[in-house]
Amino acid sequence: MGIHYTYGANKNAKLMEKKAKREKKLAEKRAKKQVKTGPIKVEDEKAIPIDQVITLDHLTNPNKK
Repeated sequence: MGIHYTYGANKNAKLMEKKAKREKKLAEKRAKKQVKTGPIKVEDEKAIPIDQVITLDHLTNPNKK
């Protein structure tokens, strides 16, 4: 086996690589989650006003305004 004199010299570089890899992985997870739970886009012309009650007619006949 022997003694590895370069371990201490390379330790900081290894730790920085690990940290960068971890940060990259977390950023990818956040981006994936953001896409998955992103805001729902609603077209203004098809949206029912908030003060109006949703009836069966709205659900079965979407072309009616």
